[in-house]
Order: sequence, then structure tokens, then C-alpha cells
Amino acid sequence: MVIENAVLILIIGIAAGFINVLAGGGSLLTMPVLIFLGLPSAVANGTNRIALLVQNIIAVYNFKNKGFFDWKLSLLLGIPAVLGSIVGANIAITLPDQVFNKILGVVMLMVLILILWEPQKKIALQDDKDTNELSTGRKIMSAAAFFFVGIYGGFIQAGVGFIIIASLSLLAGMTLVKINSIKVFVVGVYMLFSLVVFIINGQVNWMLGAALAVGNGIGAWLGSNFAVDKGDKWIRRVLFITVIFMAAKLLGVFKFVMKII
Repeated sequence: MVIENAVLILIIGIAAGFINVLAGGGSLLTMPVLIFLGLPSAVANGTNRIALLVQNIIAVYNFKNKGFFDWKLSLLLGIPAVLGSIVGANIAITLPDQVFNKILGVVMLMVLILILWEPQKKIALQDDKDTNELSTGRKIMSAAAFFFVGIYGGFIQAGVGFIIIASLSLLAGMTLVKINSIKVFVVGVYMLFSLVVFIINGQVNWMLGAALAVGNGIGAWLGSNFAVDKGDKWIRRVLFITVIFMAAKLLGVFKFVMKII
């Protein structure tokens, strides 16, 4: 049964990696599936981070090679995000499964709205100029905001990319390319530290985590070679239906309906 689960997670990982490249929000698939396979919520949360860490390390490497990277600003935002992620991860491992699942279900629906709103496309259209240097005040506000981004990322993570896009567009007025280059670094750094919290507390399934990491990598490669215009519309429809179904299950909607019937 363990082997079958690993194969299923590999497949889901491919789908999640594909979604992350085309649209974002792949954790909205991987987290619920890990929970449905019987992993406690905290273990599912920790296991999911292995694949995300690998994915973001690769993304940072690619952005650096292409010249889209700001070390100073990335570190400025990464440090408070790391501190916040440690707080968030400690909250996640102490919550009862039922409470965490309900919170995840609500978050999935809220992030789904962001996915359908497509903030990354609106920002790409609106921001023709990039801010080369932020004022001291904006740097302080951005650093403070990323402490809370880190708390959310350490706690749940699902959909954090959309939150970062919104935060940097409002506070820094950056282009989407620069936002993404900073996003993958910040997420990668705080993901490492939050993962350590889960590992120390024994909340990681290494076999499924490895399978998920391989799947995410394959999916990201496939997604990058897919026609974005066609794939984006298609993947959003699938993501919408899947997230609605999984959120309803996590929130106990099906059990409630069965009781009424």
C-alpha cells in the first residue's frame, strides 16, 4: 500500500508542478491528497514542504542565471519571512487535525478566488515600470509585511505566491518578473527553516516527500514546455473543480448533506 501511495503522490506531484508553472496553487492539490491518504495534517504539511523546497531552489537558480535577481532586497524580505515561518510552523504542528483541516478548507476557497482573479496577469499589465530602489519607509513596511507572509507560509503555505504578488505590487510597485524572482528566494529560504521545525518534531514522511519532489520537478518541466495560453485556461477549470470538491470534503459538507438526506 505504501508503494501505491507513493505512485499516486508522484502523479499528483506532476499535476501540482504543472499547475504551479501555469497558474500557481499546486499545494491546493497536494495538501488535501496527502491528508486523504491518511497522513495527519501536520505530517502532510511537513511532507509537502520537501517538494516545494526543491522546486524553489531550482527556480532561484534559473532566475539567477537569467539575471533577474536582487540579493539585497531578497535577503531583506527573506529574514523576517524566516522568523515568521518558524512561528507559523510551530502553530501548525500544535493544532488538532480537525481544526487544521477546517482552516485549510476555508483558505483553499479564499485562494481559489485569487486564482480566478489572476492578480499576476493584472500586475503584468499594470506595471510597465520597475522600481530600482525602494525608499527606507517602503523597505520597512515590506519587511514587516513579509513577517506575516512568513507566518502564513509556515502555517499553511497553500497560495502564498498570490499573497506575495499582491504584497510586492502594492508596497513596491515591481514588475511581475522581479516579483517572481524575489518570491521563489523568500519562499525557498523560509521553507527550509519551517521544514526543519517539522523534521525536529517528526512531522515528515520522507518516502512520500521524495515522490512528491520528483513529481513536482517533472510537472514543472512539462508545464514550461506546454502552450501557456491554452494550458492556462484548461488548468484553471480543472483546478476550480478539484479545489471546490476537496475544500467541501475538508469542511465536512458531504457529511452534512448525507445527514440531511
